[in-house]
Formats: sequence, C-alpha cells, structure tokens
Amino acid sequence: MKNKRRSTLKRMFASVATVFGASTLGVQTAKAASSSKKVFNVYKDEQDVPLFSGSVVHGDTVYIAGKGAHFDGDIAAHTDHVLKELEKELEKAGSSMEKVLKVNVYLHDIRDYTAMNEVYKGRFGPNPPVRTTVAVFGGVPGDSLVEIDCIASL
Repeated sequence: MKNKRRSTLKRMFASVATVFGASTLGVQTAKAASSSKKVFNVYKDEQDVPLFSGSVVHGDTVYIAGKGAHFDGDIAAHTDHVLKELEKELEKAGSSMEKVLKVNVYLHDIRDYTAMNEVYKGRFGPNPPVRTTVAVFGGVPGDSLVEIDCIASL
C-alpha cells in the first residue's frame, strides 16, 4: 500500500514537472525568438569588410554606437550635432531620448566639460540617464571634440 502511494505520487509529480517544463520551454523559445539581433547602418572598411554597426537592437534594448561631429566648430556645436544624431538613430530603432538608460561621453579636452553640459542638459527629458564622462587621452577619432554613445529601451 505504501509503495503504491509513492508510485502514484511520483507519477503526479512527474506529470506536473512535465507540464511545467513544457510551459517553461515555450516561454524560453518565445524569448529566444524575440531577442534576435537587428543591426542598422553597418560601417565597412576600405575592403568592404564590416567593422561595426551604427546601432543594434537586441530584445527590448537598443545600443547606439558613438557619434562624433566631424566639422569645424566649438564644443557647443559639436555636442548639439552629436545629440541630434543620437536622437535620429534612437528613433530609427523605435526608441527615443526619454528612453535612454546609459550614456557615455568622451571629450577631447576635459576643459570642455561645463560647455558640453550646457548643451546636454535637458535633452533626455525630466528623468536623465546615468552617465559617464571621460576625457580621452590622444583625442576623439575624426577630430571631433566630443563623442557620445548610449543604451536605451524600446
């Protein structure tokens, strides 16, 4: 009698585990399908070999590559240009400046910090993202005074 109850309990638990396992598997499969990587604006080298993507969407997150300003101008003009370029990339990917979670700012010269902040402030809405700002030894590529990248939700 005792063995029969154990056997019945084992079968019940096995059935529950099978049902639970199958439902979990379905959720995992759905998550895997929805988290495929989509790339935008792939930059290539002189031999047409892909170097990096301008932005990548993975799951509910968008990653925007660093944007710079490659023209003559001061830090205010460069910062304004870069932030407008970030906004365009975010919108193409289905996000916005208000959904940015993390920003990295790379300055050619740390003395531009205050002037960059004057243009930067308020651009991400009332709840700004977390941010790291560093001055890059050797300068920002392409003679930009500032480069900015970000991570946002969709």
